[in-house]
Amino acid sequence: MTGISNPAITCATCRACCCRLEVMLMGEDEIEPALTMQDQWGGWVMKRLGDGLCAALDRATFRCRIYAHRPTICRDFAMGSDDCIDIRGDVNVPASALLPEPPRNR
Repeated sequence: MTGISNPAITCATCRACCCRLEVMLMGEDEIEPALTMQDQWGGWVMKRLGDGLCAALDRATFRCRIYAHRPTICRDFAMGSDDCIDIRGDVNVPASALLPEPPRNR
């Protein structure tokens, strides 16, 4: 054993991933229309911008701007689940992305 532990996976410190997936909207989801679009089959999904990331993602902080009102699929996506880990691997998220940012000196 090396004595090095894996940091806990939390959405608050993640710089990854699930925001790259297509998010289908459910009937109970009430999302601002500017953040949604119809897919090729006529269903409603969260819009993704040119960088492939969800339109609700704040690019400066990598946090969801509509977190309190996020879609059902986002609420059900289990942080640290096998799907979460797989997606992290797909985008090569470094371990440092799991850690909080250090305080900035003023």
